[in-house]
Amino acid sequence: MPDTINQEEIRMLRSEVEILMKERHALLKVTGAAAGLVAELDSRELPQHTAEAAELLAASINELPEESLQDALRAVKAAIVT
Repeated sequence: MPDTINQEEIRMLRSEVEILMKERHALLKVTGAAAGLVAELDSRELPQHTAEAAELLAASINELPEESLQDALRAVKAAIVT
């Protein structure tokens, strides 16, 4: 019986990890797309409230570890040229 419980726990954990990996990939795609968008914006041409929202988004993206940002850009096959 303990082996059955262990196998069930393992199956549940694998399922949860798969769900988390799919969610991570989706979040990486959103983050990569957002980073690409922010990189292309010219804040001088945006209405004030839109520029403020873009600045908040940019600040959040800049707080990401470099590796996570690179993963996000790869997820959308983008590159930010600085």
